[in-house]
Amino acid sequence: MKFIDLFCGLGGFRHALEKHGARCVLSSDNDKYVAESYYLNFKDNPLNDITKILVKDIPEFDCLTAGFPCQPFSIAGHRKGFEDVRGTLFFDIVRILNERKPEYFILENVKGLINHDKGRTFKIMLNTLASKINGVENSFVHKDCLDYNVFWSVLNASDYNVPQNRERVFIVGFRNKSVKYQFPQQERLKNKLENIIEDRPNQFKQISDLSYKYIIKYLSEHNKYNEIKNLKYLVASEIRRSRVNFRFDNISPCLTTKMGTGGNNVPYLVNQKRFFTLKECLSLQSFPKNYKLVDNYSESLKQLGNTVVIKVVEKVFSNMIRYSST
Repeated sequence: MKFIDLFCGLGGFRHALEKHGARCVLSSDNDKYVAESYYLNFKDNPLNDITKILVKDIPEFDCLTAGFPCQPFSIAGHRKGFEDVRGTLFFDIVRILNERKPEYFILENVKGLINHDKGRTFKIMLNTLASKINGVENSFVHKDCLDYNVFWSVLNASDYNVPQNRERVFIVGFRNKSVKYQFPQQERLKNKLENIIEDRPNQFKQISDLSYKYIIKYLSEHNKYNEIKNLKYLVASEIRRSRVNFRFDNISPCLTTKMGTGGNNVPYLVNQKRFFTLKECLSLQSFPKNYKLVDNYSESLKQLGNTVVIKVVEKVFSNMIRYSST
């Protein structure tokens, strides 16, 4: 199977699909730092603007993958077909799907996409893509509908043996209307945060005295203070003057792109007095240990917060192959 990797980021989709024998024929991302990291690992430079890629120049492919940005639509809810999505990056996914009509696609986005713009954004996307949604005929199809058999669900990485509370919406499409896709079954979490955190990392970032005071303040006010205060894997996140969030279930909070904007957005190990390392963040996104990142700490954190979890994509793709062949 051949696939194209749009909004490719660190290449999480590529890692997942290539493990199942698929071959990437096009990668695309407009972030120069992302392109540097991607090239270090795949010897493939994805730096280009998807809005300027001509469909006729794209090699033949069977599957489109994209972890695309969430954007509002200017004419939400008017059911004007492609005009509803024109001017957004989602439109470029639509134009490629429309002209090439590949057998499959896998799209990934934040859970908030479902309620974005009071649900209009997601509704327009589904009506543009699907004549069937989760096995049911779509009553809102319009003349420009791409006529795919679409299935969607919100999946949490922690339900697939990855110790991170990361909820993402996955949208899987098939040209074959008879496919009855099912998303992968949840698994018992055996791989805990303790299996990922290093005991003596070579390099790590420390916190400012002021931010540490915020942690101590809000920890002392926590209703489970006596139970959690000495836990080895007590994690603080979103460290602010007004609040601090804590996790103490051996699962990491969600890694976000905000990590690239400042240290206090990186999860912090309270009793080890340090932030998560880049290596630990890579493991929490299930990247291989030998994955290379660009030599820029903030940009690397941003990229890590914006990637897909490889293990989750692997399972989604594996089921796609399984159900399309039955």
